[in-house]
Amino acid sequence: MPDHACKLDGFGIFECAPEGPALRHGRDATDLIGAAWREQAVLVAIPAARLGDDFFVLKTGIAGEVLQKFVTYRMRVVITGDISRHLGESPALADFVRECNRGPNIWFVPDVRTAAEWLRGGPGLAE
Repeated sequence: MPDHACKLDGFGIFECAPEGPALRHGRDATDLIGAAWREQAVLVAIPAARLGDDFFVLKTGIAGEVLQKFVTYRMRVVITGDISRHLGESPALADFVRECNRGPNIWFVPDVRTAAEWLRGGPGLAE
C-alpha cells in the first residue's frame, strides 16, 4: 500500500506506508509535508520502519533535521510503532521522546488511532 491520505475521527491524516523510502534528510520530510498539504492533512504519520537506525541515534542529527522541517512548516508529525529497542539503547533518546510527547507537534505513538485521540484533546502521551 502506498502513502495515502485518510480521515480518522474527522482529521485529515497523511499516512506513510511502512515499505516506502526511508527518511534520511530534511528534504525527504519536505516532500512528505508537500504531499500532506496537497491532501489537506493536518498530520503526517510515519511508521518507525521508514526510519533507519541512524534516525534513533541522536548524535547523527538525522532526527533533528527531519523533525525540524515539520516544526518549521507547522505540520504535526507522529512516529508510529514500537521503538522500545531504540529507547532501551539510549537514555538520551528516551528523554527526547518524552519531551516530544509533551509538546503539540511531534509525537511518538503506538499507532495512528492514538494520534487521533491526542488531536481530539485526549489524555497526554507523556504520562
